[in-house]
Order: sequence, then structure tokens, then C-alpha cells
Amino acid sequence: MSQTPLPLFPDSPSEKREPHLLVYTDGASRNNPGDASIGVVIKNNQNEIIETLSECLGIATNNKAEYLALIRALQTARKFNPIKIDFYLDSQLVVRQVLGQYKVKDAGLIPLCRQAQMLYRQFDQATISHIPRAENFEADALANAALDNQKKKRIQ
Repeated sequence: MSQTPLPLFPDSPSEKREPHLLVYTDGASRNNPGDASIGVVIKNNQNEIIETLSECLGIATNNKAEYLALIRALQTARKFNPIKIDFYLDSQLVVRQVLGQYKVKDAGLIPLCRQAQMLYRQFDQATISHIPRAENFEADALANAALDNQKKKRIQ
């Protein structure tokens, strides 16, 4: 009986390719800077949710949380090996900085922007777009749920 060898890189993309992914990200910070979190929703080409992330970050600014949400989305989406991928953020600043349309002035955000750009370039067909907050409600809800759950844990 032959055994299937384990993959050398377990986090590398699967050989199966998703035709098209839609990825919504949001970062949240209460009191800016304050308790921060991220929310990510990944949908397939039938608009079905195939992955979500809802994580607390500790203390961070809203812009840092927005970048970290995008970075986690870029890292997570890679495992689906998409042919085409579209990222949607309600942070116009982050979108324009990642695309190089705005300069990153905050020294703390420069390495995050560079990391996001490097991860973004790993996709063959990718777009990143700003959308109104109302269209990003699912990722926003996940980011807020992470903060709410963290607050409940502190109370208990």
C-alpha cells in the first residue's frame, strides 16, 4: 500500500482553483487607538460565504486594524488559489495607499502597507476597491462581534 506524501508546504495554495473570490475586510478600533479587531468575509463566485475571520488585535488605531484585516484576508485567500480575486474595503485611505495613489505618512503603517502590497502582488488577477461602509456590513459585523465577545469575557 502506498502512502500519499505530506505536502512540503502545508500552507501553500491547493491545486484546486477557485474561479473567482470576493473578499470583504474591515478593521475596527474603539477609542482610536483602543481595543481593535478585524472582520473578513470571503465569498465564492456564487456569492456564498466560504470563510470568515473575526479576531481581536489588542490596542491599535483604526488604520492599523484596517491594514491588518487586509493582510489577514490576503494570507487566508491564498489557500483557495483563486484565478481572479476582488478585495473590498471601506477604508479609502488603505485602498489608495496600497495602490500607490496616496503616500503613507504614518511611519507605523509603512511596513504594513509594504506587506499588503507584496501579498496583493502574489495574485495573478486581483483588484482592490473602496466601497461604502453600508456595503461592507458583514465584515463590519464580524469585527464588532470580536470586540463585543472580548468585552463579555472581561466582564465574566
